[in-house]
Amino acid sequence: MLHAGGERVEVGPDIAWHCRVQTVLAPGLASKLNDARHLLAELNDALNRFGATEADRASMTASIRQLDEFFLVVVAGEFNAGKSAIINALAGETVMDEGVTPTTAHLHLLKYGETIATSTDPDGVRVVTAPVDFLRELHIVDTPGTNAIMREHERLTADFVPRADIVLFVTSADRPFTETERAFLETIRGWGKKIVIVINKVDIFQNDEEMEQVIRFVRDAAQRLLGIAPEVFPVSARLALRAKRGDPTLWSRSRFESLETFVRDTLDEESRFRLKLANPLGVGEALANRYSTIADERLVLLGDDLRLLADVERQLAVYRDDLARGFELRMTAVEKVLVDMEARGHMYFEDTLRIGRIMDLVNRSRIQKEFEDRVVADAPRQIERRVTELIDWLVDQDFRQWQAITDQLAERRRAHAHRILGGPDVGTFHADRTRLIDSVGREAQRVVDTYDRQREAEAIADQAREAVTTAAAAGTAAIGLGTLVTLAASSAAADVTGILMAGVMATLGFLVIPARRRKAKAEMKQKVTALREKLTVALRGEFERATSESSARIARAVEPYSRFVRAEQALWTDTKATLTRLRDRTRSFRDQLAA
Repeated sequence: MLHAGGERVEVGPDIAWHCRVQTVLAPGLASKLNDARHLLAELNDALNRFGATEADRASMTASIRQLDEFFLVVVAGEFNAGKSAIINALAGETVMDEGVTPTTAHLHLLKYGETIATSTDPDGVRVVTAPVDFLRELHIVDTPGTNAIMREHERLTADFVPRADIVLFVTSADRPFTETERAFLETIRGWGKKIVIVINKVDIFQNDEEMEQVIRFVRDAAQRLLGIAPEVFPVSARLALRAKRGDPTLWSRSRFESLETFVRDTLDEESRFRLKLANPLGVGEALANRYSTIADERLVLLGDDLRLLADVERQLAVYRDDLARGFELRMTAVEKVLVDMEARGHMYFEDTLRIGRIMDLVNRSRIQKEFEDRVVADAPRQIERRVTELIDWLVDQDFRQWQAITDQLAERRRAHAHRILGGPDVGTFHADRTRLIDSVGREAQRVVDTYDRQREAEAIADQAREAVTTAAAAGTAAIGLGTLVTLAASSAAADVTGILMAGVMATLGFLVIPARRRKAKAEMKQKVTALREKLTVALRGEFERATSESSARIARAVEPYSRFVRAEQALWTDTKATLTRLRDRTRSFRDQLAA
């Protein structure tokens, strides 16, 4: 185990066979170890908080546990590339089976033991022990070939590679860098592992020029694939093992010394410590980068959603403004009917209230009939028609608004259905988002499909009549708007008739009639103005109520989706900032270790 300040760190029994007691670290290294623990713990908490997948959380937890495990070397490559032969050559004896067929059908863990023995752990890993000194300081995992038919190499990627401190990638000189090898390296490069490439079987070359050509090919391909220039070692594991077993003349030809020196120098205590820290930091950086990318992808989607919601808000605002302008235009048409009626009333009083018609003026019923025919005329029917047109227009605008929102949401669903996501679906984000978009869309479509224009218009008309009746103090009778107009206008003529008595007219006629005419005009103006104001106030109130209710219905339908989008936008903005900060800190820590 690695210790900080002499403290022993306990681990679970499932990894007990990886662990050992190690010398207490020097203060400088112990400080770095503590810093790494704190940073990784913070990163692990962030991944848990932001809903990382179970597999990624397990990888992070396992990489943190590595700080207390043996240094782990993972050997990978195609079967028959010579992975087991490389291990045997390093050990100086045959501790792993070799052959031209896929001999490594399972993961093999090689560790120190007093004797060479093989057992199988509960997870199906073959544990091989051997009395080899360098195994006292590290463990080696021999893996199935990257082109093996079995799926063990997928388990390698998911389990052992994130925990590897260094990866020895073995490719064969006669088949360097095959497609399956490239695919495997592409899979693991995101983990930030130190990768060393070994070209085995170089003894097949006739001359150094052939070998150098293959080395250049592998080095260039690896650099393009990994973005860095890894160490490349051309060796013959077969000749190296024979040299160690008693034929030293083959040692130089095996070219194995450079690899062995690299392994020895790289895996000294301090180098192992730095690689040991770099490994979980690399895993943490890779996961932070992955979920930062997921956050970016989700913020793009949520940005589109917020723009859609803003479009809906703008559309509702434009809808309300258009309704207000349209309402004023239509109310002007209603008011014009009353203004025209008032003008006809003034003309009627000029024609009627004069000395020449004294005998007609004393006939109340005749004057009232004449007033209704000439002044009131068809104003009640015009008022009813204009108000009906206004209500129909209002209902039509409401329907169009729902239809527009339905179309917007349908288009959003279509765009979302064909969108290529930038990362795995972590948690229930995409499912919840799709469900809410569909829910709002279904509600909007339901309103459109079941919209009963006649029923909506009748409801508004009833509300308008009730409002006008109440405002005009006409009692509770269900009278029409036209009847209200008739009542208000006719009352203006009531005081005109029967106002002149013959005796009075004999002495005061010339004075009384002009005064009565002025009074009649004033009363007519007052009553029509009052009616116009009451009608306008009542209809405007009903218009505002209907508009507000329609907007509220739309807002209620959109609210769950809006609430989800805004909450997720805040969450993933925080996620992005947190993970970017932790990723940068982790990267800086790794750079310091490398320096």
